[in-house]
Amino acid sequence: MIPGDFRLLVGLGNPGSKYTGTRHNIGFFALEKLATQECIKFREHKKLHGHLAELGSGKNSIRMLMPNTYMNDSGRSIRATLDWFDLRVDQLLVLVDDMDLPLGRLRLRSQGGSGGHNGLKSIINHLGTQNFCRLRIGIGAPSDIQEERKDRTVGHVLGKFTSKETPIVDDVLNEVLEGLDLIQHLGIDSACNRINAYKPTKK
Repeated sequence: MIPGDFRLLVGLGNPGSKYTGTRHNIGFFALEKLATQECIKFREHKKLHGHLAELGSGKNSIRMLMPNTYMNDSGRSIRATLDWFDLRVDQLLVLVDDMDLPLGRLRLRSQGGSGGHNGLKSIINHLGTQNFCRLRIGIGAPSDIQEERKDRTVGHVLGKFTSKETPIVDDVLNEVLEGLDLIQHLGIDSACNRINAYKPTKK
């Protein structure tokens, strides 16, 4: 990705009040924070199966998308949006939660598999490629013991952040927004060094 070349920024999550504030929705959190910072609003776009906001105007505008399709079918909304705006897959950047990363850690990659994440699986299936940029935002695992982790995964990702975790989430979302600015101005390769080295301040 060359500097300033991403044109579709997607946050993954589940729509509806039932899922507001859950760990799985941290991709939504980031876009909502960015929209608030830039004083822009999301509006429902039924043909794109999601809520859309536009940052900037003209050739330099960046569309921000929060799919309404639920996590497991995120790719349908992204495919529709890429087609609607005649955008390429290499102009896409996805913000996604990651249980394999500790809370607050970040990993920026220009490609890769799903890592078992159903949202990423859906995107790969609908786009027919895994060669798209993604910024994985750590939410931590429910347990270090494999069997316990497996049993508690759903409750963990669909659970809300605790009062102790919330300040860390706030810090990392600020870092995400700074990271997006770095990607836009420096490109993904240069931004990787800063973003992937980030560690949240201990609270």
